[in-house]
Amino acid sequence: MKEFDELIRIAKKLRAPGGCPWDRSRRLEDLKEDLLEEAEEVGQALDNKDDENLREELGDLIFNIVLAVVIAEEEGRFEFKDVLSDIAEKIIRRHTWVFGDDKASTPEEALKIWAENKKKEDAKKRQTNS
Repeated sequence: MKEFDELIRIAKKLRAPGGCPWDRSRRLEDLKEDLLEEAEEVGQALDNKDDENLREELGDLIFNIVLAVVIAEEEGRFEFKDVLSDIAEKIIRRHTWVFGDDKASTPEEALKIWAENKKKEDAKKRQTNS
């Protein structure tokens, strides 16, 4: 999506030589409070049923996420494509009633299967890390 690519371009320009000194000084760990604050503001906009503010706060949250990934890329930790492919794979893995053979016709059934799938994944991770 061109708008998303533009947002990544903006974040990279802010971080580049000649960009914003404050944004250039930021490290991944510095973004923790910003991310939490923006998520809280999204929650407040939802509570207030304020779509105009929700749209703005979601944008702020997305930008902070983009900035975090750009910084991680600069540090050689991981790339944007890795974040996006990881979440796509996880969503498919966990929604076995949509992308697999499980059956869920109610939100409660879906949540139960999601929790079971997550539990299986967590057990597999612990076994692999042992």
